[in-house]
Amino acid sequence: MELPVIEHDTPHLSRVTPSLLAALGVRGCAGSLDLPPVSRACVLLIDGLGWELLDAHAGDAPVLTELRRTPLRVGYPATTVAGLAAIGTGVASGEHGMAGYTFEVPGVGVLNALRWCRHPEGGDLSGELSAEQVQPMPTTFDRAAAEGVATSVVSSAKFADTALTKAVLRGGRYVGVYALGDLAAATLDALRPARAFCYAYHSELDMLGHLYGPGSPAWRMQLAQVDRLVESIVDGLPPGSVLAVVADHGMVRLDDTVLDLDAVPALGDGVRALAGEVRARHVHTRNGATADVLATWRELLGDRAWVIEREEAIEQGWFGPRVADHVRPRIGDVVAAARGSSGLLRRTAEPLESALVGQHGSFTSAEQLVPLALAFG
Repeated sequence: MELPVIEHDTPHLSRVTPSLLAALGVRGCAGSLDLPPVSRACVLLIDGLGWELLDAHAGDAPVLTELRRTPLRVGYPATTVAGLAAIGTGVASGEHGMAGYTFEVPGVGVLNALRWCRHPEGGDLSGELSAEQVQPMPTTFDRAAAEGVATSVVSSAKFADTALTKAVLRGGRYVGVYALGDLAAATLDALRPARAFCYAYHSELDMLGHLYGPGSPAWRMQLAQVDRLVESIVDGLPPGSVLAVVADHGMVRLDDTVLDLDAVPALGDGVRALAGEVRARHVHTRNGATADVLATWRELLGDRAWVIEREEAIEQGWFGPRVADHVRPRIGDVVAAARGSSGLLRRTAEPLESALVGQHGSFTSAEQLVPLALAFG
């Protein structure tokens, strides 16, 4: 089976924040996105806004469409945890280690990184596993603040004290908001200091894509609201500032080729733990069982997924140019990435996730490519 081709000529999402900090003059940050010097910079991340989706629905987002745009690739897995970590650390998943919606932490079990609980049973891990243990690298916000830059994170108030926020966004002043209006207002307020860096986040477009499908009427109406959000921020940008609108992944609508892994007992033979998500699975095997598990998964999944061993996935660069030693065990002994619009569901173990019609995580261009849209004050 021919493996997915990684378009290395397309810049990775992880280059955005280091490039903005370089434009701000923060030492030790390399700029690779050709930005001019600025005194204020903001990343606005719209969860789930794929490049292809924005192109297909350009009429719903005229402001975003008219901005100077170029595509970025988000890397594998194409999912929120990894995307936010790429912004927050400036490296790909093989280094920051936030290897999926769920991934195994040796000695602890499978971590649901959004809810910071054991997966799938839901046991709380906040008292057992710290954010710094899971993601120990300094963040881009730490680096900016250390250089005297007024650094802010503007996001939903409900995310203020979560372990995921502490893992990948620590270092900035957290400003909790409740709706699009105060998200726009708080973002502009964070750019008032003479030298400022702001990260702002909007999650609801992704949520509606999951529930109703990307490109659905509800999704398109939310995109129109996102465009107004962008317009409000662009109109209020102070002089010497840059706004970079990005996303953490795109999305596909699942089709009838989906497979319920829980309904195929043979797929559990030799499997010690199953992590990842619907379109990007980590399969952890029992001692000596990897070859058999690989063969079984390849046979039963067929052309629904690319199925390869951990070392081959690392050699192919799936997790970026470098994989840290502490990250390797978080990657499955066998890795399964969904092809086309298929999905690897777990209707018994993951009923909520398996019920969603929109999904992401794998290598299709619809998931991998996101916009980098720039505006200058």
